[in-house]
Amino acid sequence: MSRSDDMVAIRNGLVVLTMLSVAGCSGASFTGLGAPDAGNATSPQIARPAQPPVNMAGRWLLASPGGGQCNMTFGASAAGAAEGSIAPEGGCPGQFFTSRKWAFDSSGLSIRDHNGQPLAQMSSAGGARFDGKSTTGAPVTLSR
Repeated sequence: MSRSDDMVAIRNGLVVLTMLSVAGCSGASFTGLGAPDAGNATSPQIARPAQPPVNMAGRWLLASPGGGQCNMTFGASAAGAAEGSIAPEGGCPGQFFTSRKWAFDSSGLSIRDHNGQPLAQMSSAGGARFDGKSTTGAPVTLSR
C-alpha cells in the first residue's frame, strides 16, 4: 500500500468513527453506513393530516357566547384538503380577526393567526359544525 492509500483508509476510518459517535450521542442506532434504524421505537411520530368530516372551503360563522361572532371564508386547495387559508370579516371576537390559517389533523380543527400562533382548537360536533375553545379558554363554535 502506498502512503496515499494509507491516508484514505485512515480518513475513511475516522468518518465511520465520527458517525458512530454522533449516533451514540443522539441515541439513534444505525443499520448500515449512514442509515438510521427505521424501527427505532424512540423516534418521534409525526402527526399526519386527517381529512375533515366536511369540505372546509367556503363561508363559516365563528361565534363565542358573550364575545360576538363574525363570518370567515375558509380557503382550500382541493375538496377534502386538510389545511388552508382564512379570510375573516369584521367584528370577530377576541383575537380571531388575526385568523389566517386552518388545519385539520387527528386532534381536530385548529385555527392559527398571521404569525402561526394557535387561536383555537375544535372538534367536529357533527354535520357542518365544530365546537371548542380559544387559547384564552373562551368557548367557540364554527358553523355554516
